[in-house]
Amino acid sequence: MSSPEVITSIAAMREASSRAKRRGTIALVPTMGALHEGHLSLIREARATCDVVVVSVFVNPTQFGPNEDFTRYPRTFDADLKLLEQEEVDYVFTPDAAEMYPTEGAATFVDVRIGDLLDGANRPGHFRGVATVVAKLLHITSPDVAFFGQKDAAQVAVLRAMVRDLNFPLKLVVCPTVREPDGLAMSSRNRYLTGSERAQSLVLYRALSEAQSKVLRGVRDASELRDTMRNVLSTEPAVLTEYVEVVNPDTLLPIDDVSEGGLLAVAVRIGQTRLIDNALLPASARSKRCA
Repeated sequence: MSSPEVITSIAAMREASSRAKRRGTIALVPTMGALHEGHLSLIREARATCDVVVVSVFVNPTQFGPNEDFTRYPRTFDADLKLLEQEEVDYVFTPDAAEMYPTEGAATFVDVRIGDLLDGANRPGHFRGVATVVAKLLHITSPDVAFFGQKDAAQVAVLRAMVRDLNFPLKLVVCPTVREPDGLAMSSRNRYLTGSERAQSLVLYRALSEAQSKVLRGVRDASELRDTMRNVLSTEPAVLTEYVEVVNPDTLLPIDDVSEGGLLAVAVRIGQTRLIDNALLPASARSKRCA
């Protein structure tokens, strides 16, 4: 087992990607570090389907608002690197902020129109920061395939639109949400939760599961599904609901009926921690619970 090559400069990453092209297809798995099983599932899929795997580890300052958790976001690079070695990653791209954003007051950002919906409505500028840094990573690493997780459903919609509209020559692969045994979606921010908050956080999974159960029983009215999720979330008084939505997974716009599928999406705050979760509804009554 060989250690991945750790690269910190854009020029060196571009040169490495150019060399890697001779070996076959390149996969990119963008992360902000603090890796967990959800990230590793993306890396394993990349390893199984592509010849070269690049993992970026960069806590992107432009996607955090002024009162968000940028300074306390978990940074565990040494532990992350051990995991990446076990997964036989080829390259780890870990630039600092000055390398990625070298000019004060940068003049160019990527602003996707749907980026002000769902999480974007509660976090102004968040998806502009996400789209901009992912666009930069795609240009720098030149992957054939980029891997993202379904847990960040709004991010997936924004990046799909960006890749399509700006004609990026790559395939965007979305892998299923990975959950703890009790249903909590894996997230780097889960480590912020206290013991009592961790127990309260399971209400997200219960809300999504109850709505999916109703779909299995024939409910197609989106407003009833929203009410169901709100009612379940309200059983935990300490949980502050930010949004409860049933939307088109591509446009993120609200829908009235889920006969043709849809996305159940919730976001809450528990103490100082913001958590999101979602479940896709296929265009069929045979939905699976919290896939």
